[in-house]
Amino acid sequence: MKAPGRPGRAEAESPILVALSETTRTGLLLAVTLLGLTAGVIAWAAGYGGAADALWAATTLAALIPVAVSIIQSLLRRHAGVDVIALMAMAGSLALGEYLAGAVIALMVATGRALEEYAAGRAQRELSSLLQRAPRTAQRVENSIITEVPVEEVRPGDTLLVRDGDVIPVDGMVTDSVAVLDESALTGESRLVERSRGAPVQSGALNAGGVFQMLATATSEESTYAGIIRLVKEAQTTKAPLVRLADRYARYFIPLTLGVASFAWMISGDPVRALAVLVVATPCPLLLAAPIAIVSGISRAARRGIVVKGGGALEVIARAEAVFVDKTGTLTVGTPRLERIVPFDGAVDEAEILRLAASLDQASSHVLAQSLVQAARERGLDLELPNEVREIAGAGIAGRVNGRVIQAGSFALVTAGSEPSEQALRFRRRLMRDEGSVVFVGVDGQLAGAAVMDDEIRPESARAIRALKRHGVREVVMVSGDHATVAEAVGAALGVDRVIPECTPADKVDAVTESRKHRVTVMVGDGINDAPALAAANVGIAMGARGATSSSEAADVVLVVDRLDRLVETLLIAQRSRGIAIQSMMLGMGLSLVAMGFATFGYLTPVVGAILQEGIDAASIGNALRALRNGRKPTRAVDIPAERLAELRAEHRQLRPRIEELRTVADRLDSLEPQEARAQLEDMRSFILETVVPHEQSDESDIYPRLVGAVGGDDPLAAMSRTHQEIFQLARKFDRLLAELPPGNLEPEDIVDLRRMLYALHAIVHLNIAQEEELYVAFEEEHAAAPA
Repeated sequence: MKAPGRPGRAEAESPILVALSETTRTGLLLAVTLLGLTAGVIAWAAGYGGAADALWAATTLAALIPVAVSIIQSLLRRHAGVDVIALMAMAGSLALGEYLAGAVIALMVATGRALEEYAAGRAQRELSSLLQRAPRTAQRVENSIITEVPVEEVRPGDTLLVRDGDVIPVDGMVTDSVAVLDESALTGESRLVERSRGAPVQSGALNAGGVFQMLATATSEESTYAGIIRLVKEAQTTKAPLVRLADRYARYFIPLTLGVASFAWMISGDPVRALAVLVVATPCPLLLAAPIAIVSGISRAARRGIVVKGGGALEVIARAEAVFVDKTGTLTVGTPRLERIVPFDGAVDEAEILRLAASLDQASSHVLAQSLVQAARERGLDLELPNEVREIAGAGIAGRVNGRVIQAGSFALVTAGSEPSEQALRFRRRLMRDEGSVVFVGVDGQLAGAAVMDDEIRPESARAIRALKRHGVREVVMVSGDHATVAEAVGAALGVDRVIPECTPADKVDAVTESRKHRVTVMVGDGINDAPALAAANVGIAMGARGATSSSEAADVVLVVDRLDRLVETLLIAQRSRGIAIQSMMLGMGLSLVAMGFATFGYLTPVVGAILQEGIDAASIGNALRALRNGRKPTRAVDIPAERLAELRAEHRQLRPRIEELRTVADRLDSLEPQEARAQLEDMRSFILETVVPHEQSDESDIYPRLVGAVGGDDPLAAMSRTHQEIFQLARKFDRLLAELPPGNLEPEDIVDLRRMLYALHAIVHLNIAQEEELYVAFEEEHAAAPA
C-alpha cells in the first residue's frame, strides 16, 4: 500500500511532479528486484552459490524496507492493512535462508506496485485528458483588433474569436454565425452539435467548424470547464473505498493465514512449510484488485460525462436503496414554457397580451418573466422598452409600455381595484384543478388575460425512474417546493413512490436524514436550495457542473450532461465496478486458499508458491480491469441517424403549442361568436388533417419499422401503432362532424360532440408524443454510447 503524502506536500510540489516521483520510485524498485533476481540466477548457474544468496537477500531487503515503512505509516493512522503478510513472508525468507523465495516475493511486490501504477494510469487517462486540454489563452476582439490574452483575463461582456480547432475558453453565447462544436469532453457524446446565433456555449467544447465570434458571459473560473476540472482534481485525490472493504476482508484473512501457517509448521515440524503458506497467501489481490476496479469505474463514468469525486461515492451508490429527487430542474426541464394565452372578454387579443406582458417583463429577472420574453421573441413580436417599472416581491411587476399601464403577476395584483369578469373567475377556478402556473396580465387597470405556463417534464424522467427500480432502488421519492396539487400531479405522471410537497431546504434535509437512518440514501438536485440535502445524503448527485455552484460543491457526484438517465448509468457503473472488485478479491483469495492447502501438506515450496502467487495476482488484476469496459449487452444498431432522431424531437416541440390549442378551442366553444367558432374549428381541422395525421403516418410507415429491430420482440411497438390508428379514426370522425354541421349557431348537442372530440384528440396526440419522446431519447442515448 502506498504511503500517504506529508501534510503540505500538495502545495510544495505540483501533482505532475508528485506522480512522476512515485512512478520513478516504482520503476526503480521493479528494476532493482528484477536485476537482483536475474543476477542471482546467473551467479548460481556459474557455481557461485554464496554470491547468489547475497544478491537474492539484497533483493528481498530492497522490497522489504518500503513495505515496512508503509505498514508503520498505516499503523500510525490506526490502520492495519493486508500487506503485513507480504512483510512476514519476506522476513521469514531471510530468517530461514530461503533467499530465492524472498527475491521472488520481492519481485512480486514490485510487479504488483507497477501493475497498480499502470492500471491506475490507464483508468485515469480520461480524467487527465480534461486537465491537459484546458484552454490557456483566448482571442479577444477589441476595436476590430484580435489580441491573444490569458484566459484568466477574460471578463463577461468580452467579444472572443474562436478559431477552427480551438477549445472554447469560457462560457458564452454565439453572436455572429452557427457554431459546430464537439462537446464530447463535456458530455461523453461523440456527435457534433450546432449552436445558432444567441445560443449558449460551454467552455471546454471544441470548435469543429468554421471561425465564429462569441460573447463571454462568465470568467474562466466561473465557467463549466473550470468547475469540471476542480471536481476531477478532487476525484483524483480521494482514496477508493473498497481499499477499506479489502481491509475488512483482511481482518479475517490475516488470522486465517497465520492459523494455517502455524498448523503447517505444527504437523511437519518444518518452519519452511509455514513460510510456503505465507508466500502463497501474500494478498496482492486485496491490495490492488479492489482499488483498480473502483478507479476503473470512475474512469468509465468520466467518459460518460459523470464526475465522481471519489471511490467512496461510487461504492455507496452501488448499494443505494432510496433515491430522493428534486422536481424543478431535475425531473422537469426547470425552464417554464408558454403553453397558451387566454384573453378575457376579447378587449385585447392574444398576441397583444403577450407583447405587452413581455415588453414589461424585460425589466424582470424572474424565471417566468424570462420565459414570456423568449416566447414573444420566438413569435416575432416587437417588444418596447418599459418605464416606471416596479417589482412587487412575491406578486409580480407593474409599469408602463408605450403609455399603457401594464401589470403582470398574481391574480390579486392584477385585479386590485377592479372587479374580474365571470369568465376570469371561472378560468381561475379551473386553473386550480388543472395544476398549472399562470401569469395574469392587466391592461389599463382591467384584467385582460392570462399566460398559462408549463414546466415540462424531462422526456427521459419516467424511463429513468423505472430503470432505477429495476436495478435495486426500493423507493424513489420526489421532493418539491411546489403546492401539493402540482407536485402530486407530476409525481403521478412519473410513477414515483412518494411525493413530499411544499418542501423548504430544511424540510428536504430532514426527509433525507430520516431516510438515511434506515437505508443507503441518494439525493439528486440541481439548485442552490438542494445543496444542504445533497450534503446530508449518503451520496449527493448534482445536475450540471457550471462554475462553483453550491450544489456541485456539496455533491459527491456531478452529472455534467444535463440528462437524468445519466443517473441510471451512474448506478449501473457503480454496481458493476463494486461487483467486479468483490469478485476479483474473492477470486484472488479463493485461489490463494487452495494454494495454501497444497503448501500446508508440502506440495508447494516457497519458490514455486511465489511464482504461483504471481499468476494469481495477474488474474485478479486483469479481472478488475474489466470495470473499464462498457459491460452493456450488445444490442442491434438503431437504423436511424442521431440527427434524424433530433429532428423528430424538434418536430414534437413545434407541435405541442398547437396541440394545446385543441383544448383551448374546446374550452371556449360556447363563448365564441358562431363565425369565430367555425373559423377556429376549421383551423383545428386543418391542423389535424394536414399536420398531425401526415406526421403520424410518416412515423408509422418510416420510423417505427426501423426501430422494431433495435427494440426486439415480435411486435414491440404494437401499442404505439394502435395509438396511431386511434388518432386516424378520431381525425376522420372530427372531419365528418364538421362537414355535417348545419349553418348558423352551433347547437348545444353539437358543442358537446365537438368538445368530446377535441378533448379526445388533445389527450391521445399528447400521449403519443410523450411515448415517442421517451423512445427517441432512449435511442439517442444508444447512439451516444455506441463509440464509448
